[in-house]
Amino acid sequence: MNKTAFENVFYWEGKAQIPQEGKFIKLREDKTLEVPENPIIPFIEGDGIGPEITQAMLLIVNTAVEKTYNGSRKIYWVELLAGDKAEEKTRERLPQETLDLLKESIVGIKGPLGTPVGKGVRSINSALRRAFDYYSAVRPVYWMGQPTPIPNPERVNVVVFRENTDDVYAGIEFFSGSEEAKKAREFLIKEMGAKEEGFPEDVGITVKPMSEFKTKRHVRKALRYALENNRKVVAVIGKGNIMKATEGAFINWAFEVADEPEFKGRVITDPEAEPREGQVKLVKVITDQMLMQLVLKPEAYDVIIAQNLNGDYVSDLAAALIGGPGFVPSGNIGDGYALFESTHGTAWDIAGKGIANPLSLTLSGAMMLEYLGWKEAAEKIYDAVRRTLDSRIGTPDIANGFRKQEIEAKEVGTMEFAREIASRIE
Repeated sequence: MNKTAFENVFYWEGKAQIPQEGKFIKLREDKTLEVPENPIIPFIEGDGIGPEITQAMLLIVNTAVEKTYNGSRKIYWVELLAGDKAEEKTRERLPQETLDLLKESIVGIKGPLGTPVGKGVRSINSALRRAFDYYSAVRPVYWMGQPTPIPNPERVNVVVFRENTDDVYAGIEFFSGSEEAKKAREFLIKEMGAKEEGFPEDVGITVKPMSEFKTKRHVRKALRYALENNRKVVAVIGKGNIMKATEGAFINWAFEVADEPEFKGRVITDPEAEPREGQVKLVKVITDQMLMQLVLKPEAYDVIIAQNLNGDYVSDLAAALIGGPGFVPSGNIGDGYALFESTHGTAWDIAGKGIANPLSLTLSGAMMLEYLGWKEAAEKIYDAVRRTLDSRIGTPDIANGFRKQEIEAKEVGTMEFAREIASRIE
């Protein structure tokens, strides 16, 4: 597709182009960021609709930074390759150059990346999370004025912290009929005392690892976020009544974190008490109960701390309440290192048509600005998106949503929608 002309965007040309005018972010010993006025931020366009929504995001974020800081701050964007484009250009889906520059730059952003079916290719998203230990997937879910399937969608304002490195996503699986499954079955029955009726001969087995160390660092990140952002009610979820050694332990470890010196007195766990100024309340909720409560009373919780699998379910349901993943930003965050991304897939069915909704990646760009400490620019993006939606302007999915509610709307393409948002940044 044709690139939008930006003087501060450096596209891949045989290799990544590093601008002399920019500087890399530094990671301090305490894992906080030292952000220069001219940071180099890598971006990966992604597959499918990725290139289209990336151009929209760049326009909106560049406009917000320029309007907020009047040239005293500027992002220098550097394109890195991954996915289909990387395979086409380098014969690798995740080149070493991409990994090296993501590490050097500390913070980056990417569009959706697909995993080819039937090729035995592992997920690039999973590979990136492992490479940089992005152990928390952070997804703020809030309403911006778009059409939604529920009444009073302003009630939804919750941040889901999904643990990113544990759980069944470890990929330790033994398929029914395999020698590995037979050996695992025999070991569990003969050595571990498992009941044979629970493990018939044709059983398939998936291992669900969950560790105290990984859980506690994830919980600390969520509690710090809640305290720093005046979020009052934090729910840790799980099916601890069934899976006591994993999800039950996850919940118990979360409450142990609440008792650590850093949080003692600031995180209250008495179910009858109400948090005072500077405090948050930690409660435990069974996962199926949380799914129900999100629909019936979404305003009850400000932050949800979840395991990997449950976090996937909960964040998708929460997104559906405000119109779907196309309106939800996301950040994969570890100890300083962070990669922000769209929450939706590649949408190949509409790729190249110029009609994709760019809001998920755009709001992820605003979330990234907050992470850099540039909160004023992020607020300008949020405000401009709200005012654009209030004007009933949007890509076909948004406009059609309004029409279903018998509200007249103006339908525009991806870049025209981005320009409408950018024009409202003041």
